[in-house]
Amino acid sequence: MNDGYDAGHGDGGPYELVGYDEYGRPVYRQAVDQQTQQQYDPYGRQGGQTQQGYGYDPYATGGHQQPAYDPYGNGYGYDPYATGGHQQPAHDPYGQATHPDGTGQQPRVTEQTAYIPEQTGHAPGRTAHIPQQARPADDARDDGDDASPDYRTEQFAFVEEPDGDSEDVIDWLKFTENRTERREEARRRARSRIIALTVVFALVVAGGVGYLWYAGKLPGLSASDKGTGTTTAAGAQKRDVLVVHLHDTENGGTSTALLVDNATTKQGTTVLLPNSLALTAEDGTTTTLAKSVEDDGSEGTRTALDTVLGTDIEGTWRLDTPFLLTLVDLVGNIEVDTDADVPDPDAGKKGQAPLVRKGKGQTLSGKMAVAYATHRGPGEAQDAQLERFGQVLHGVLRKMTSDPDAATTTVQTLGQIIEPPLTDADLGAFLAGLSDLAKGGDHRTRLLPVEEDGTLTAEASDGVVKDVLGGTAKSPDRDAAVTVSVRNATGDEDNAEKARVVLLNGGFTFLEGGTAGSAESASEVVYADPAEKENAAEVAKTLGLPADAVTKGKVSGNARVAVVLGQDYDPGS
Repeated sequence: MNDGYDAGHGDGGPYELVGYDEYGRPVYRQAVDQQTQQQYDPYGRQGGQTQQGYGYDPYATGGHQQPAYDPYGNGYGYDPYATGGHQQPAHDPYGQATHPDGTGQQPRVTEQTAYIPEQTGHAPGRTAHIPQQARPADDARDDGDDASPDYRTEQFAFVEEPDGDSEDVIDWLKFTENRTERREEARRRARSRIIALTVVFALVVAGGVGYLWYAGKLPGLSASDKGTGTTTAAGAQKRDVLVVHLHDTENGGTSTALLVDNATTKQGTTVLLPNSLALTAEDGTTTTLAKSVEDDGSEGTRTALDTVLGTDIEGTWRLDTPFLLTLVDLVGNIEVDTDADVPDPDAGKKGQAPLVRKGKGQTLSGKMAVAYATHRGPGEAQDAQLERFGQVLHGVLRKMTSDPDAATTTVQTLGQIIEPPLTDADLGAFLAGLSDLAKGGDHRTRLLPVEEDGTLTAEASDGVVKDVLGGTAKSPDRDAAVTVSVRNATGDEDNAEKARVVLLNGGFTFLEGGTAGSAESASEVVYADPAEKENAAEVAKTLGLPADAVTKGKVSGNARVAVVLGQDYDPGS
C-alpha cells in the first residue's frame, strides 16, 4: 500500500491533494472519480489554462475565478470524511470566489486556521497556521503540469502549546536550585563560624601567653632564666624588702626572716635566714646572724645582711613574742599545717594535753601561734624552728587585711615602737600588699641554705640570693681572720669574756659558743679541716693552753676552730 505522502507514484493512478500535515508536507489520496472530480489548483489559476479543476490564487492575480478547493466538504471540493449530502459551493477562506454581487471577488479574510487530520507520527501540541498570503516557492509551478505544491518550512509558524509536564519541570528546577542555594548558604555560615571561633581561640591564647609573660610565669621566660630577651633581668626587677626579727622574750633567742614584695613579677616571698649565717661585724670581724642581732642591733645587722646578700633592705621590723600574740588575735586566729605537738608552756606538770596538736589546718590563737613559732624539739636543728616561724608569718599574711589604711590601723593597735626609717604607714601598706599576694596564692616561703661554717652555698647564690633577692652572695673571706667559737665550761662566767679579749687581740674572730651545763676539768681546741691544724695550735698558744689540747673533731656553726674552756684555763697566763 502506498504511503499517503508519496503522490504520483505506483499503480494507483492519479492522486489529488488532501491537505498538509503538521510539518507542512502535502497529503494526497487517489482520485475516486476521474470524470467528476476536478483537479485542485493550489495557485487558483483561471480557466482557459491547460489544468482542470477550480484553482486557488493566493495572490488574486485576476482572471476568471474558479471555485476554490474545500477541504471540509462543504462545497464542490473533496469531503475527507465522506459525509455525503448535497454539495454546496466551496468555502473560499481567502475571498477568491465570485462575490454574489457579481464583482468576482470576496472580502479577504486576514487569517484562518486550517484543521489538518491527524497523520501517523505527528507531533502533539502543534497547529499549522496558514499565512495570509502563501507565496509560491517557484514561479515555474504555474505551468500546471505539477499538481503538488511545494511549501517551504519557513512559510508556517508553529506555536508551542503549553505542556503540563513543563510546569513540573520548572518546579523541579526551582526546587533543585533553592536546595542548592540553601546548602551553599549553610556551608558559608559554617565557614564563618569556624573562622570566628578560630579568631577567638587565637585571641584567648595570645592573651593568656601575654599575661604569663607579664607576670613572669611563662616557662622558659621567667626572671630566673639565663636567656635574654623581653624578660626583665632579676637584678633589674623592683623589690621591696624588710627584715623581721622575732625576739623570744620568754626563753631568749631570735629568729630572722626577710619579707620580699616583687612588684615586677607580682610575687611575694618570705626568706628564712639561719642564725648561723656568717656576717661581717662592724669591727670587720666575722660573726653570726644571731650574734649580730644581739651585739650590733637592728642597724648593724641590716648593713651586714646587705653586704652578704647584695640586696637593699629598706627597714627592720622588730617583732617581740607578745606583739606576735596580739597580732594573731587581731586578725582573728590563723590556720597552719602543724608538724609537731607543742606542749603548753604554762602547764603545771608533764603529761597534760599539748597546746598545739600536729595536723593539717590547725586553728591557732595568739598564744598557740607564739608557742608553735618558737618551738624547737629535743635534738632538732634551728632550721626546724625557723620553718615553723615562717608558717606562722604566712598564716598572718593570709588573714591580714589587703587595705593599706586598715592594715596601718592594725599595726598601730599593736602599740609597738617601729624603728626608723620604717613608719606605721609604711609597715601597714607593705603588709597589705603581701597579704593580697598571699590570698591569691602568689606568696611562698624559702629557706636560705648555708654551709656548716655559715657561708653561702652555690645553691643559695643561684636559687635565693639571685632570683628572689636580686643580689650577689658575698660571704666573709675565709682567708681573713680565723673564726674561733668559745664555749665556757670553767664554771666562771667571766672567763668567756676574758678569752674573747685575748683572741681579738691575737687577730682572731671570736664567736660566742654559750655556757656548758657543767664544768669540765680539761680544755680542748678542736679543728675539723686538716688545713686548720696550724690555726688550732696557734689558738691554743694564744689562750695559754697546752699543745696536747689540740685535737681533730667536729666543729659546729661557721667557726673554723672550736674551743672548750675547762678548769685548767688560766686567764692571766
